[in-house]
Amino acid sequence: MHGPQTRFEEAPHFTPDSRQAWARLALALVIGSIGGAGMWTVVVVLPTVQAEYAASRGAVSLAYTLTMFGFGLGGVIVGRITDRFGIVTAMALSIATTAAAYLLAGASVTLWQFQAVYFLIGLGSSVTFAPLMAEASHWFERYRGLAVTIVASGNYVAGTVWPPLVNYGVQQIGWRATHVALGIFCAVTMSALLLVLRARMGGAGAHDHSQAAPPQLTLPISTNALTVLLSVAAIACCVAMAMPQVHIVAYCGDLGYGVAVGAQMLSLMMALGIVSRIGSGFLADRVGGMRTLLIGSLAQGFALLFYLFFDGLTSLYLISGMFGLFQGGIVPSYAIIVREAMPAREAATRVGIVIFASVFGMSFGGWVSGVIFDATGSYAAAFANGIAWNGLNLAIVVTLLILARRQHRLAA
Repeated sequence: MHGPQTRFEEAPHFTPDSRQAWARLALALVIGSIGGAGMWTVVVVLPTVQAEYAASRGAVSLAYTLTMFGFGLGGVIVGRITDRFGIVTAMALSIATTAAAYLLAGASVTLWQFQAVYFLIGLGSSVTFAPLMAEASHWFERYRGLAVTIVASGNYVAGTVWPPLVNYGVQQIGWRATHVALGIFCAVTMSALLLVLRARMGGAGAHDHSQAAPPQLTLPISTNALTVLLSVAAIACCVAMAMPQVHIVAYCGDLGYGVAVGAQMLSLMMALGIVSRIGSGFLADRVGGMRTLLIGSLAQGFALLFYLFFDGLTSLYLISGMFGLFQGGIVPSYAIIVREAMPAREAATRVGIVIFASVFGMSFGGWVSGVIFDATGSYAAAFANGIAWNGLNLAIVVTLLILARRQHRLAA
């Protein structure tokens, strides 16, 4: 075993959990909150773009699907770049991609061009989630869980801040000029913040993970097998998660409460999701990422169960708030588990793969819930489907916990 003093003796200017680490984390959160705009702009401009191109809602919505695909795939690609060349290089490439994509979006003259550009926007935005979570995990040991969830909260902060700003821009200067302005703003501010982050990390520290803490969790399976299991678990939990997040607005409309009420419930979920993410970070630092994931998955299944039995207006507000409080910390738990069980040199790639799986789960979950609704005329079966997928997630997490406990006993 290496003690804390010898583990980091090669880096006298940096100590995990230090004020320097928290300064880096603050920069990462701001970068994530700005770069995460790409995940939300398409949602705001959909009606306007649909009217301009005289297209169907489904055709225009393909831009969102491509954004999610680019975001998921980018997590793997950019994660690999991060592991080999460092977060600064990866982020510089992503900033250039995002800025160019926004400018191209503003110049698009056909719907297919707009759709294709949003794949690039998703690709560029990906650095602000999986790779940045993995990088932040190297800066902390005692507060690693909290650090990872704070970085992950940048996505929710972006979802809170950017939609009204983009909507204001569309109303004042049009959606094209708004995209151009976003591209310029993101390029300038994120580049400036990246320069500050690079200075905080130092030359070698910007791409060397040799001084990061070693894995703390031992499992009797290979890292590839663990990656596969975590990916399946991520798909399962996110299929379940997608049902309320994607369909709560339509569900409220069907019940006669109106889509505006559904939008309020969705906003409530997102806002309480930030609280959930930060809280899960505190929990992970005390009980570990695996147990935190188990608790979050159990709680999410519990909330989904309530949707089956209560559909009153007050009840739905309460359940939606409860769902937001329960699910926000689930996805960051995977990044914490990867860092606890795998070497730092491959953490960003592995986290990217698992996050890609979670994005697929969200996309598939949203789609299959709609298919089930079309087939049954009710969301009851769709909620039941989400509960079943949540059960698969629980089964995988419990299995991993049993394997970890067994390995610990053998090593003792």
